[in-house]
Amino acid sequence: MTAPRADGARRGVGELVREWRDRRRISQLDLSIAAEISTRHLSFVETGRSRPSREMVLRLGEYLEIPLRERNQLLLAAGYAPAYTESDLDAPGMAAVRQAVRQLLTGHEPYPAVVLDRRWNLVEGNSSVALFLEGVSPELTASPVNVLRLTLHPAGMAPQVLNLGEWRAHLLGRLRREAHATGDPFHTELLEELRGYPCAQEVPEVEVPGPGDILVPLRLRYGGQELAFFSTVATFGTPLDITLAELSIESFFPADPATAALLRARA
Repeated sequence: MTAPRADGARRGVGELVREWRDRRRISQLDLSIAAEISTRHLSFVETGRSRPSREMVLRLGEYLEIPLRERNQLLLAAGYAPAYTESDLDAPGMAAVRQAVRQLLTGHEPYPAVVLDRRWNLVEGNSSVALFLEGVSPELTASPVNVLRLTLHPAGMAPQVLNLGEWRAHLLGRLRREAHATGDPFHTELLEELRGYPCAQEVPEVEVPGPGDILVPLRLRYGGQELAFFSTVATFGTPLDITLAELSIESFFPADPATAALLRARA
């Protein structure tokens, strides 16, 4: 399915609503019931015969789970001003957010943790992230650092990832789901780029657990030893700002006692 283009101001709001509804695989009837409008009115909006109110555009964006950035595009396409701000992370109003993020990063030591934006660019990381960067080409650590390129590129972490095929499948699966959810062409282009990187290991099409597996680990060669990690991803629960909505915090934990001991020793 074609991703909605990021040019809502030059396209009709009805076309954009229909694309997002198709992307979410929701019928007109189901969306009209959820948004508490008539199916006839929704049909008129999608065909351009009716101009939705600002409140209706926001309601449709909510029930279609459209990202805040793209909800602004819907509003512009309907002739309204954007509703959601996009603040700089260094802005005074984001001070509490910065403090919370840095508290999470520092509190997670001696284990690695990173803050990422929507396009997988590194916003911030704690000091333990340095163990992931040993031997990585300086070109891949130049700002902005895209952590997917950094991980899967042959000049990046890839030579040190012992289960590269498995971890690659995991990351590409996450990126593929994000491309579908956001409609951002950048995700689709990045996915194609990453698929072109060489990988000598078999890359599973579907993540199927083996005996005893409960998650996909990252197995890393480090100083002649093998480290094993699993990760969790956290987001802000009630974002009303685009920057905040697009931030995620990925925290890595040791997947075995040997990894935990080594990380504590490094600290």
